[in-house]
Amino acid sequence: MPFTPVQPEKLSTAVTRQIEKLILRGILRPGERLPSERELSERLGVSRPSLRDAVAELQEKGLLTTKAGAGIYVANVLGSAFSDALVNLFANHREAVADYVSFRKDLEGLAAERAARHASDTDLRVVQTIFDKMEAAHQKRDPSDEARLDADFHLSIIEASHNVVMLHMMRSMYQLLQQGVFYNRQTMFKQRTTREMLLDQHRAINDALQNRDPAGARAAVEAHLSYVAQSLSDQHRAERNEAIAKMRLDHENER
Repeated sequence: MPFTPVQPEKLSTAVTRQIEKLILRGILRPGERLPSERELSERLGVSRPSLRDAVAELQEKGLLTTKAGAGIYVANVLGSAFSDALVNLFANHREAVADYVSFRKDLEGLAAERAARHASDTDLRVVQTIFDKMEAAHQKRDPSDEARLDADFHLSIIEASHNVVMLHMMRSMYQLLQQGVFYNRQTMFKQRTTREMLLDQHRAINDALQNRDPAGARAAVEAHLSYVAQSLSDQHRAERNEAIAKMRLDHENER
């Protein structure tokens, strides 16, 4: 018979599994600081030695890291998603921008469709809360908060889709976006008319999700990212035309 004796699980192993799941599900994020050893051991209901054993194992696995005098942090598990050479290629070639937005359109459309079907009520409250913050930030002249919340809004939808592979892959993609590798998100928010359009598009996405309309949520995301792609293309064309015009002006002034 295919049975083997059941072995009791060490407390440290149970702690390791719990923290691994929190990282896997995206609840604990890269760079996030864990509670102090005393607080964490109390929350988990284990002794400090058991907690230390679990932390040591997670460090060996590359999931946690310690900073002298600062505590325990979730390791930057997204850092190896793209090599430095590939990141530099992305940053230096504009054609990568179009491919990036196209990739997002496909993946995020699917994520929105899944979220409308599978998200819990709490997931949708998170999405709604972030959108409410976007509306508040929209009233500010400085677009930086609105740009940051834009990224948070999209990631909250991916989280609500409950696909951990998609979640970590898209987080790594957004990390590059936040670093300005593909394009500077804030530039899209400089024109007030563009900001209005973007907010309306996010409202349409949120409305479809809150109504649990899978097809509507996917269509709203795809329409939004098509607009982003066109706006970036128009911006690039305008910059190119301005550079040519300046050369003509300089040449005319030299004659």
